[in-house]
Amino acid sequence: MFDYGKFTAVTNRALCENGYSEQIEKICALRPDSLILREKDLSEEEYGELAEKINEICRRHGVPLYIHSHFETAEKLGISNIHLPLFMLEKHGGLRGRFENISVSCHSREDALKAEKLGATRIVLGNIFETDCKKGLRGKGLDFLRDVCLSTSLPVWAIGGITPGNIESVINAGAAGGCMMSGFMKL
Repeated sequence: MFDYGKFTAVTNRALCENGYSEQIEKICALRPDSLILREKDLSEEEYGELAEKINEICRRHGVPLYIHSHFETAEKLGISNIHLPLFMLEKHGGLRGRFENISVSCHSREDALKAEKLGATRIVLGNIFETDCKKGLRGKGLDFLRDVCLSTSLPVWAIGGITPGNIESVINAGAAGGCMMSGFMKL
């Protein structure tokens, strides 16, 4: 069986062909490094209800859950990991003291350095390869990934077209691992 320990699973209910909780259960049973609950279309209340259920599944499997953007929800549920777009980290400084892990979406070396300075603990860098999630947006490639990995002391997780077939090239470029959405949501 393939080792998914170098992957962060990123959720997207729209891609899920089966029951959502069952899909998260299947994903967590594969033991990815972590799971980012991305569901950006939900209200704070809806997201909170979903996060509570998903947190239980993640906890049962020992998979760390990252709450996407809703840091108040993370605090309410006692979840110490958040994932933010860079603008949110800039807007809400001082989150480092409130969370153990702060994952930040970055799209350039400058973004990564800024996120590091603002207290991020890991970078999610994309998009590395072309992906259906961002149709028409050309991948930035492995040289770009390598450059950013060498520029920051933080672990860099590649996103955008990452699959079991190319994860080794991503790791060889210096990344800690890769984030995968479609591959997990369509298992």
